[in-house]
Amino acid sequence: GCRMRTLAWLGIASLCLRAAWAVPAKEERRKVEKPKADLTLYENLDLDNYDLTLDNYGEILDLSNYEELYDYGDLAPKIEVGTLAPRPKDPAALPNLGTTAETPNPQPLTTASPVRPAPIPVQGLPSCLLCLCIGTSVYCDDANLESIPLLPPETTYLYARFNRIGAIRASDFTGLKKLKRIDLTSNFISWADADAFRLLPSLQELILPENRLTALPELPRSIVRLDARLNRIPSTGLRPEAFRDLKQLQFLHLSDNQLEYIPAPLPESLRSLHLQNNNIQTMHEDTFCDSQDHSQIRRALEDIRLDGNPINLSLFPNAYFCLPRLPTGHF
Repeated sequence: GCRMRTLAWLGIASLCLRAAWAVPAKEERRKVEKPKADLTLYENLDLDNYDLTLDNYGEILDLSNYEELYDYGDLAPKIEVGTLAPRPKDPAALPNLGTTAETPNPQPLTTASPVRPAPIPVQGLPSCLLCLCIGTSVYCDDANLESIPLLPPETTYLYARFNRIGAIRASDFTGLKKLKRIDLTSNFISWADADAFRLLPSLQELILPENRLTALPELPRSIVRLDARLNRIPSTGLRPEAFRDLKQLQFLHLSDNQLEYIPAPLPESLRSLHLQNNNIQTMHEDTFCDSQDHSQIRRALEDIRLDGNPINLSLFPNAYFCLPRLPTGHF
């Protein structure tokens, strides 16, 4: 019986020893096998089917050869900044501290310097400094002007609206033979020289509404459109028969003034006559039509505005027979 117990204890002891030796061996095998398992896992991943995220750039960039894709040749060499200048290799290049260095004379800057841009051509005229010049048009709107600036000789269109211009001088447009349009809307113009516009051979449009005019100057025969609405012009502010010889005049707009009668005779070329909101009380039978020629027809004059006046148009039934339509106003 004693021998059997001894053998049993020996068997148990040997089993314990084997178990003790087996644990480190298993741990070593796990350490060796784990990288293999991880490599196998990454090899099985299909990166082409992944969306690009912050954790996965495999679909867009091949980071393995990133250095080959990026060209580092255009980078500037690194410059080290210190507080002391490097010592020159040639001792003769060192400055002589015993003598005073001569102060160099600064050279004045020139327009040829690459640092300064080339000056913008302004044709040497103040208008292109105060206003905007584009081609042959000069735009001076809302520029706080108190007078007409000196204009380039090639000016065709002038826009000087919403300023403080108080008068128009005869010299303001001297020599501007190509000027076609003058727009001086909403200024403080109270008077204009008699010859301010008469000598402009190409002028077609003169636009002067919202000013303080009490008289109109003489107009060139080339005028097609005159707009002097919202001024203070009475009938005495118009020259006698002021529009008779303007054979190209088509639009005459003098509404919101102080006219007492219709400025006749009117040229046959006229298409639109706006005289509303004045003080017109009467008219002649020959104002629009020739009372001696009942066959006359004025086909062009289709737009006549006389509303806002104290005149009763029904009192002059024979004054409209040649017109394609009756004037607008009170009948």
